[in-house]
Amino acid sequence: MTGTATGVVALGMYDLPELRAATDAWWAAIARALRAEGVAGVPESLDRSRPYHEVWRDPALLLTQTCGYPLTHGFAGTLTAVAVPSYAAEGCGPGRYSSAFLVRDDDPAGDLAGLRGRRAAANGPDSQSGCNVLRSAVAPLAADGRFFSEVVWAGAHRRSLAAVRTGDADIAAIDAVTFALISRHAPEEIWGIRVLGWSRAAPALPYSVRRGIDAGTRARIAAALLRAAADPDAAAARETLLIAGLSPVDDAAYAVMPEMRRAAERLGYPELA
Repeated sequence: MTGTATGVVALGMYDLPELRAATDAWWAAIARALRAEGVAGVPESLDRSRPYHEVWRDPALLLTQTCGYPLTHGFAGTLTAVAVPSYAAEGCGPGRYSSAFLVRDDDPAGDLAGLRGRRAAANGPDSQSGCNVLRSAVAPLAADGRFFSEVVWAGAHRRSLAAVRTGDADIAAIDAVTFALISRHAPEEIWGIRVLGWSRAAPALPYSVRRGIDAGTRARIAAALLRAAADPDAAAARETLLIAGLSPVDDAAYAVMPEMRRAAERLGYPELA
C-alpha cells in the first residue's frame, strides 16, 4: 500500500456465522503480523459489508482469501496468490483440498454413474469445489453435453447441502473444509447425508493480494501470513477454523483448475448440465 490510507481485507470464504469470532481472532493475529512486518494501511476489522466479488475488485484491497477458480478465471488479471493454507479436515492434505460428493442416506446410487438424469445442486458456476470438480468428474459419463436433468444454482455450499437434504437436489459437491466445519458446528445440517465419494484434489483456497502490488509489500504480506500461522496467541482460532499451517504459493500452482475445465470441454461437456 502507498501512503497511510487504510486498506481493505475480507476473509469470507469460510466465515460461517458460527465462526465469526474465530475469524476475527485470526484476522487480529494476521493484522499484528502485518504491522510487525511494516505493512502500512492495515485495517482494524474485516470488510463484511459487500459481496466478495466487489471487494476483490476494490483498488484498496490489501488481502483476501479467494477460491482458486476465480483466481484463474474471472479475477486472473486482478488477484495473485501469496500463501496457501493446510486444513485439518478429511479430504485435505498439505496445501490441498477436495470436495465431498454428497447424497442422501437412502439414495440407491453407489457411484456417480448412478446419478445420471438426476438433479445436482451447486453454489455457482465460478466455484472450483462446487462446480468445476463435479463437471470434471461427470464429464466422462456425459452424453450429448448432458448428465444431470437439472442443476440448481444454490448460491452457497450450505444451501446446496440443504437442497440435497430436502430432496430439491440429489447430489452436491461440497468443499471438504466447509463440510468439516458444518459437521462440527451445525451437525444437524448433515443428518441424513452420506459421502458418495471424493473429488480430485487441488490447491486449497489461497490468500491473495492485488495483482500489480509492489514486490516489497507482497513479500511482507507473505511473511506476515507465515508469522501469524506460528502465533501461539492465535492457536485457538486456527484450531476452530481447522487451519493447520500456511505455506508460500504462486499462481502457477492453480493451473490444474483451468486444465480441469478444458478437459471437460474436450469431452463435450463445457457446462455443468
